[in-house]
Amino acid sequence: MVPSAATVPFASLSSIPKGAGINVLSPASFAKPERIDRGLERLRALGFAPRLGANTQKRGPLFFAGTPEERLADFHSAFADPDSAIVACVRGGYGSNYLLDGLDLSLIQQHPKPLFAYSDLTGIQLHLLDHLGLPVFHGPMVAADFALDDGVHLASFQSALAGEPYLVGAAEGLRTLKPGTASGTLYGGCLSILVSLLGTPWEPNTEGKLLFVEDVGAKPYQIDRMLWQLRVAGKLKSIRGIIFGEMLDCSSPGAPGNLLDDAILHAFREEDIPIVIGLRSGHVSRQNVTLTFGVQAELYANPNPQLNLLQPAVAA
Repeated sequence: MVPSAATVPFASLSSIPKGAGINVLSPASFAKPERIDRGLERLRALGFAPRLGANTQKRGPLFFAGTPEERLADFHSAFADPDSAIVACVRGGYGSNYLLDGLDLSLIQQHPKPLFAYSDLTGIQLHLLDHLGLPVFHGPMVAADFALDDGVHLASFQSALAGEPYLVGAAEGLRTLKPGTASGTLYGGCLSILVSLLGTPWEPNTEGKLLFVEDVGAKPYQIDRMLWQLRVAGKLKSIRGIIFGEMLDCSSPGAPGNLLDDAILHAFREEDIPIVIGLRSGHVSRQNVTLTFGVQAELYANPNPQLNLLQPAVAA
């Protein structure tokens, strides 16, 4: 029996062996074949053994990488595969929401593995975290990041897989908007996906968490609107602190450069919580940082801000 979201314990994953197999999937949109190939080459150069799912390179229908049934089959096969230790997505895009009600949680619970993804995959990742305790690796994807020369922050990626506590800070883009300290369970993902899940059976459980949110190409007023929606839905209730990502291209042409900062401070004007921004995880310009959701973390919002991930998700 799969535990409920209210009672699920944190599940530590098995150690990742040298030369581990990685199942590479397209649970949402398809990617350009040349970018998949470059990403696979980079993974091999790092000592991994990547393999493609049966439908990973499927194109269509529409903007999807295969039908929901085909994508679900790849997803389940990847977790059940005894010869792989990691599951990695090629990219986000759109479409993984169609998989949510078909996920075989019992199968995944029997074969827990790190799942590397972000963007459109936020819903699936948080569903597995909330209901199975499966840690979320909000980090680089094969065609989106490994295909780029400077697309992956290797230190955090390798520390997360090695089961080592690690920290990120100003070197990874972090800067303080509102000072303070906070600790708690790190949780979050793509802001627009979190909002899209409201009113569904897969609503995010953000309450009481140390929350990370990020997005791309949303104007400051749109960010404010999404934060407002999370607030009135009760999803910002009692959060310990909030960490914003790089927020790539989240600006308005002709507007002051600090408009997004000001909009965020205005949105949280009544909360006495630390606020930081700029962490390069998810949709980023370079060196995508791996964040492990579901682990205990500490946030220090000061002139030299740091986010310390204290609890390893993978057995060392």
